[in-house]
Amino acid sequence: VQLVESGGGLAQPGGSLRLSCAASGFTFSGYAMSWYRQAPGKERLLVAYIADAGGRTNYADSVKGRFTISRDNAKNMVYLQMNSLQPEDTAVYFCYARRVRGLGRLDYWGQGTQVTVSS
Repeated sequence: VQLVESGGGLAQPGGSLRLSCAASGFTFSGYAMSWYRQAPGKERLLVAYIADAGGRTNYADSVKGRFTISRDNAKNMVYLQMNSLQPEDTAVYFCYARRVRGLGRLDYWGQGTQVTVSS
């Protein structure tokens, strides 16, 4: 069972990155998915959420209008499209799965991917 993030890296202010999270070993469609981020010395914070069927999303105020979360239940993937990146978006980004129906473990975390926004 695992969540594996990819797509992080270095971006310039105003640039874009697309994070991906590949899920395996559990019934992906029974889990709501989220992206969290943690900057150095700060707590881990929710960035974006998407419901199990993908019909409902929520975003932190700081990223509304710039980030878009999506999922593909056929591929067991969740994505975070990040546009208009700012230096304050620099953090380690984590994929998180929380069970909303069915049986199985309550939640899973990925290992994180570093996003650095700098000129």
